[in-house]
Amino acid sequence: MHSSALPGPSPAGRRPIALLAVLALAAAVLLAFQTPARAATWTPRSAPMTTPWTSQVPVDNPLPEYPRPQLTRPDWANLNGIWDFAVTAAGAGQPASFNEQIRVPFVAESALSGIQRQVSQNDKLWYKRTFTVPAGWNGRRVLLNFGASDWQSTVWVNGQQAGAAHSGGYDAFGYDITPYLTTGTNTVVVSVYDPTQTGGGAVGKQRNNNSVTPHSGGGIFYTAASGIWQTVWLEPVAPAHVSRLDLVPNLTDNTLRATVLADGANGQTVRVTVSTGGTVVGTATGAVGGQIAVPVPNPHVWSPEDPFLYDVRADLVSGSTTVDSVGSYAGMRTIAVAKVNNVLRPVLNGKFVFQTGTLDQGYWPDGIYTAPTDAALRSDLQAHKDLGFNMVRKHIKVEPQRWFYWADKLGLLVWQDMPAMDTRTPDAAARTQWEAEYHRIIDQHRSSPALIQWVDENEGWGQYDQARIANDVKAYDPSRLVDNMSGVNCCGAVDGGNGDVVDNHVYVGPGSTLPTATRAAVLGEYGGLGFRIPGHEWFPGGGFSYEDQPSQAALTDRFVGLIDSLRDNQMPAGLSASVYTEITDVENEVNGLLTYDRQVVKVDAARVKAANLALINASRNPPAPVTLPTGQYKSLRVTTPGYTNRYLRHYTGLANTEVVDANSGAVLKSDATWKIVPGLADGSCYSFESRNYPGEYLRHRDSRVYREAGSGTLYNSDATFCAHPGNGGVRLTALAYPDRYLRHINSEVWIATQGGNNPWDGNPGSFLADTTWSVDAPWAP
Repeated sequence: MHSSALPGPSPAGRRPIALLAVLALAAAVLLAFQTPARAATWTPRSAPMTTPWTSQVPVDNPLPEYPRPQLTRPDWANLNGIWDFAVTAAGAGQPASFNEQIRVPFVAESALSGIQRQVSQNDKLWYKRTFTVPAGWNGRRVLLNFGASDWQSTVWVNGQQAGAAHSGGYDAFGYDITPYLTTGTNTVVVSVYDPTQTGGGAVGKQRNNNSVTPHSGGGIFYTAASGIWQTVWLEPVAPAHVSRLDLVPNLTDNTLRATVLADGANGQTVRVTVSTGGTVVGTATGAVGGQIAVPVPNPHVWSPEDPFLYDVRADLVSGSTTVDSVGSYAGMRTIAVAKVNNVLRPVLNGKFVFQTGTLDQGYWPDGIYTAPTDAALRSDLQAHKDLGFNMVRKHIKVEPQRWFYWADKLGLLVWQDMPAMDTRTPDAAARTQWEAEYHRIIDQHRSSPALIQWVDENEGWGQYDQARIANDVKAYDPSRLVDNMSGVNCCGAVDGGNGDVVDNHVYVGPGSTLPTATRAAVLGEYGGLGFRIPGHEWFPGGGFSYEDQPSQAALTDRFVGLIDSLRDNQMPAGLSASVYTEITDVENEVNGLLTYDRQVVKVDAARVKAANLALINASRNPPAPVTLPTGQYKSLRVTTPGYTNRYLRHYTGLANTEVVDANSGAVLKSDATWKIVPGLADGSCYSFESRNYPGEYLRHRDSRVYREAGSGTLYNSDATFCAHPGNGGVRLTALAYPDRYLRHINSEVWIATQGGNNPWDGNPGSFLADTTWSVDAPWAP
């Protein structure tokens, strides 16, 4: 079984013939591995919710795509499919019989596995299947690879243990099983022990204290995922072969820095070639394990708007003979923090662009931790693009390498969380394991251009040594940003004080997160707006959110209002990125932009996309700051069509709007005149002093706006408004509530939230005009 196609599929999508050749090869190899009789006796379970891909999963050939897009070879054999299965006590040895069957790589708790049963710390999972090595692989070493298995996995081939047991639920691992193979049928057995939160390993959002079927409760934690959950596959390699390929772009000298690691490669050299469309753009040679600078002249840079990928090939060379070749791809981009208009910002390719993304948990109602198909895996990232986002925060889970491929190809910036341990303080053994797994995860995803930031810890869960870990991660991967703690303001989290960003969580938010002299400001979580879609709830009536919305239209209005607030208020104040909670509902969380089954987009996609693109564009082309004439009297005129002859005035202490013209009385004209002064609480904003009641100012109290006298911190803050550009005027936000705008409605004046649930937040169609004021000449000079 050997293909003459170019090495591996073309992840960049510019060599479809080669890709089809590899897929045809895979299909041919898979036929040799299928066992129809065994598959015929297996049946799936009923998923609590079905996604558009649930019924598309093949029985004995699920996830047939090549699983490692950044280190490809043409020959491989997929072992996904129906395996024999058994569960024993945690301390037991291999069972005498395997009485069940499981569809790999779906976890035992999932419907797609065919088991759909809870696994506890008292259980050990056992997997077994047979395979035959293709005759065309003779003379080569055979590797057995696992994309991921949660948590401690031990592998036997023909009764002999293959290397040491692997501990870790999120990193790939494998074994050279050549010494254990025999001619004809071979048997592989895998045991997996997964204590989930009762152990010391990384678990993310998994909890095994609930049923695997829908139930009330659970909160922000979800069904556990135990055992093999990513592709299992065989791969033939030469005795001397490439084992890892690290690709780091450098736009300072327009080179791709390549480091090629290899096994059995004594005295051999490495040649790395970069090409596009079949045309070589640069090549360089060097030593195994050393950094090689491959020239990429006039590089076509990678960005979310233009996710251009180069093809890469690495050859292991002995004399004049190429002994191994692997295919890959790379994106040329840089990420750093730098001062932009005297504000510290993340800069992509040297330029600031606001990063607007969502929290992506990566859970599925049918496969739990494993997407049912590659198309499903891609779909969540495509949903981000369709909604105008340019970033995704992968929340305390690490996805298969094909997920990163799709992020690279589609163009989404990725913040990658290290999965958290349980919320308790970890012991020394747990810390050692967690840090070792973190390093392996970094190694396996070093080459992804989309991945721009590592997030070490979240809201203090299992926190320890925050500053040391951030420094360690930065030293281990200096090519990316590091967030030492997402949600430093939340839940008892302790900020290490270092890293590249300071990261707050504010629900519903957006709140106010400000940069420091050494760190850019990001909003690691906000939003959480909820709406239940009947027929698309995991547990009907059991869903919760941070703020329920009365309708889908209200959900869109409120969400767009949050994005507009980021554009008008938080970004100009120094915020550089935001992560909305969340892209899909997850079990009993109903705060997704999509339902958990991915069947319904709950918001108006066109409006959400327009709001996100406006936010991104404003970061590239910021409007000139609004400056009001302090020390002068002015009148504030309504700009809403049909009401443009009305002015903001006070009457018996209340702020209202009223028609004012040349024939109006002197008192009305005076009531509609305000002296603009520097903000009582913040001199960069403004306060408005009454013309005929000196010392009394416009201030908000319980959302209503008054003309009142007062003093003290609260009064000064309530009487301070910040100015932002408006279409035909100025928009004014409350200093302490930057998402609330000075608004007139039914002649009354309030501070109102776009899309909010209060009566004065209503009439979304006129909200923008109602919150825009023309600063006119005073009626009473």
